[in-house]
Amino acid sequence: MRLSTFKKLVCVGIVIFVVGVSGAATTVTSEPGAANRLVVRADQGRYTIAPEIYGHFAEHLGRCVYEGFWVGPDSAIPNVRGIRTDVVEALRKLDIPVLRWPGGCFADEYHWTDGIGPRDQRPEMVNTHWGMVTETNAFGTHEFLDLCEMLGCEAYIAGNVGSGTIEEMQDWVEYMTFAGSSEMADLRRKNGRDEPWRVKFFGVGNENWGCGGNMTPAHYADLYKTYQTYVRGYSGNPIVKVACGPSSDDYDWLETVLRNAGRYMDAISLHHYVRGSGGWGAGQKGSATDFEEDEWFALMRNTLTIYPLLERSKEIMDRYDRQGRIALFVDEWGTWWNAEPGTNPAFLYQQNTVRDAVSAGIFLNAFNEHCDRVKMGNIAQTNNVLQAMILTKGPQMIVTPTYHVFEMYKVHQGATLLPSDMTCRGCGPDGKQASLVASASRDAAGTIHISICNLDPQSATELVCEIAGGESGRVYGRGQLSGRVLTASRMNAHNTFENPEAVKPAVLEGLSNAGNGRITVPVPARSVVVLAIK
Repeated sequence: MRLSTFKKLVCVGIVIFVVGVSGAATTVTSEPGAANRLVVRADQGRYTIAPEIYGHFAEHLGRCVYEGFWVGPDSAIPNVRGIRTDVVEALRKLDIPVLRWPGGCFADEYHWTDGIGPRDQRPEMVNTHWGMVTETNAFGTHEFLDLCEMLGCEAYIAGNVGSGTIEEMQDWVEYMTFAGSSEMADLRRKNGRDEPWRVKFFGVGNENWGCGGNMTPAHYADLYKTYQTYVRGYSGNPIVKVACGPSSDDYDWLETVLRNAGRYMDAISLHHYVRGSGGWGAGQKGSATDFEEDEWFALMRNTLTIYPLLERSKEIMDRYDRQGRIALFVDEWGTWWNAEPGTNPAFLYQQNTVRDAVSAGIFLNAFNEHCDRVKMGNIAQTNNVLQAMILTKGPQMIVTPTYHVFEMYKVHQGATLLPSDMTCRGCGPDGKQASLVASASRDAAGTIHISICNLDPQSATELVCEIAGGESGRVYGRGQLSGRVLTASRMNAHNTFENPEAVKPAVLEGLSNAGNGRITVPVPARSVVVLAIK
């Protein structure tokens, strides 16, 4: 079932709220006693869920890079060539597919030549976007690409359009990827790297509608066409060229850039941050940990906007790219709260609760469901900034509830999306908000995985899953069944350095396999559940 917009229907005393997604739909009913039901079409999978949907983003912002990834080779904190061992080990458990760097807003004031060569000779700069602090450039191109090799992930580099030159961008690509003899390749060798790196993704600018230059879409489209010309594929290293797309629902930006420059891009970005009921101004976004139920529902409501946003964005892309050649990269997304009290507000350090974990699960389910166009996602950000995977304090490191969602959902990476249809009871102040959101896939071994989010912070529920599709349904109905759940006793439960395992996954108890493709799933309140059906 494919629906292009949110629809609200009234049917003989039943209020139905339909969230339209590609190949799926969620219907919310107020019918008394109505059952929650998910139908998974095991015989209709067409699209692959790109592993890069589960990507990450690291900017020179606060303590994301410095203290997060980088401690320096002389640090007492265990490291390899200056890169924290504990952080790398934690991220490798996520099968991290891609890492975006160096920004963010920082990208369009970053000059890559400042970050190469002997570290004690690298010039310092002022990080004007994030606190006016001094950037030492100790972590540069070599360190980032070394990190990507340690993680076993692809590199996604954001180039400087806002304050950089065409020649500067051209030279950076050549420096990193050219295997022959040239001024840039020889400079790379002089700095200790003989063989070129593989750089798969290159963004031509970042947020050029705002911090990246305050441009109009037509002006940026013209610049994009010029700059991308010089992002060349050297030495058997084809580069996916990424154009700067809009902030959330700025559809005029998306349409103008596609119309004027679509033929020159391989992908276009989309940024979408969410919060509760507060504003976007400084100190207005609300607390990450001190909130009531109304703020829980406000975040869930705002997170669900990702569905119509993706659907509308895809409709526009379909008009200018009928063959589906251009990918949509949601290369910044996540929750954004006030900085933790007592920390530098420009460093965007925030805690991360069960509420954030459920929000992340909704986002990832939406990306899965739209994987015909969405080929990458990069949560903001990896360490110590916004909706982080990891928090550090000196030598200590903890993982967050959102980290656990990524670990649970990694089973979807590279799997085949299975269309599904959800009917669920409503929740929220008016009872009309979806209480359950799900997506399903089948991996190469034939196992079906279903990820489910319960958006109700107080009420556990039961979901009947039906694996439909002829013979597949009968086979899976008799197969092995297991599940994991992430939840906690409080809405604002979170991990701390004193209690690092307050929120972690557990085995889901009470699963019932009735055969014939019918499975009964207990879904705790405020939870993320992942099922495996063999």
